[in-house]
Amino acid sequence: MQRFTYPVILTPDDVDGGYVVTCRDVPEVVTQGESLEDAISEAEGALEAAIEMRIEDGMDVPVPSAKRRGERLASLPVGTAMKAALYVSMREQNVSKAELARRLGLDEKEARRMLDPKHVTKVPALERALHAMGKRVELVVV
Repeated sequence: MQRFTYPVILTPDDVDGGYVVTCRDVPEVVTQGESLEDAISEAEGALEAAIEMRIEDGMDVPVPSAKRRGERLASLPVGTAMKAALYVSMREQNVSKAELARRLGLDEKEARRMLDPKHVTKVPALERALHAMGKRVELVVV
């Protein structure tokens, strides 16, 4: 099972106020927010940007570690999480974009756009691609 909810640390900023946010699983995530809610929202935006950059650069997408005492959770938006799940599945199974395109009956350009963070891909298309990779999508609301 793949999850894309990461523990983040909110450290009070005694000088400027608000909170500095870091993520031990994705070290490039560093941001801040004026309130707890704002800090979590900023963390989710920074996390999304970091994961998108990792996909674009062909890097690993880290598995979220277990939440520790004092940490909060930040989640990727559904579309980004599904793209990340597809990307991780393709890397694990050594499936190229060309092979994904063949499995889905698409041209390679369409399969490549499916993983492009700047391209909006509809949830049913991502779900179909994940199914072609032998995965099933389950939404959990907490």
